[in-house]
Amino acid sequence: MSRFSHFLAVDWSGARGPRQKGIALAVALAKGGPPVLVAPPDPRGWARQEVLALLLDLPVATLVGLDLGISLPHADAGAFFPGWEASPADARGLWALIDALCAADPHLEAGSFLAHPEAARYFRHGAGATGDRFLLPGALSREGRFRRAEHAQRRQGVRPVSNFNLVGAAQVGKSSLTGMRMLHRLGGRIPVWPIDPLPQEASSVVTKIYTAMAARLGGVTGAATKLRSFAALNDALDRLGSPPVAGEGPIDDHSADALLTAAWLRRVHKDRDLWHPPSLTPEIARTEGWTFGAL
Repeated sequence: MSRFSHFLAVDWSGARGPRQKGIALAVALAKGGPPVLVAPPDPRGWARQEVLALLLDLPVATLVGLDLGISLPHADAGAFFPGWEASPADARGLWALIDALCAADPHLEAGSFLAHPEAARYFRHGAGATGDRFLLPGALSREGRFRRAEHAQRRQGVRPVSNFNLVGAAQVGKSSLTGMRMLHRLGGRIPVWPIDPLPQEASSVVTKIYTAMAARLGGVTGAATKLRSFAALNDALDRLGSPPVAGEGPIDDHSADALLTAAWLRRVHKDRDLWHPPSLTPEIARTEGWTFGAL
């Protein structure tokens, strides 16, 4: 896996609006040096379409980590949406369905999908607004359904939230759905591992990351894995063998997540075991995908 020359981490957001303060991008170079934030074209923040354009114009051999769900649970019930005849057969079909139902939504938003009378039944939308199919056989307690990779992540000491849960500060359902619209619009021009196989030749590759896993390797313990000061960030970077970034005082957690995870990708990408987790079958790969770093 030493083929990569650049490591790009994308902290994503599913919020409404044309520009997102919650999106942050950072890149680390294989040749060394501290990770560096990628400045958005507009000081008000990134537009999701701008991130898409950047991904379509990457330097050759960039490993891209997206902090968003690249698919939904499938293995637990044999379908993304059991009981709905439109339920797709695989992850690429899921992306296409979401993008089609949200064609009128601006800024790659996904409100129309969540408002669809059938799709809405599978999500927890808020207090007193839980779809009748949110909890199915395979649900973990009342937290909702999880991908096989998310079960593996939990065994490793982090706690991802079900992508069917849209409630709470830790929810990632909305960001995942908007991210799947972006993945659909990549149009197969960049492989998305493991939904697509790793290319044999030097090429850019997109994969799903979970920033809390980078924080754990950076020495962050406890339930809270967010870093909000340059001192804490640089301590974690040091544990990853990365030079520090310039700055002092507070830093927003989106920027810190992106910087730390870019350095983490550079540190761990050569670990062959991470590309061959024991629970990753061909069926899981094409339906649920995986989270890079989960074993």
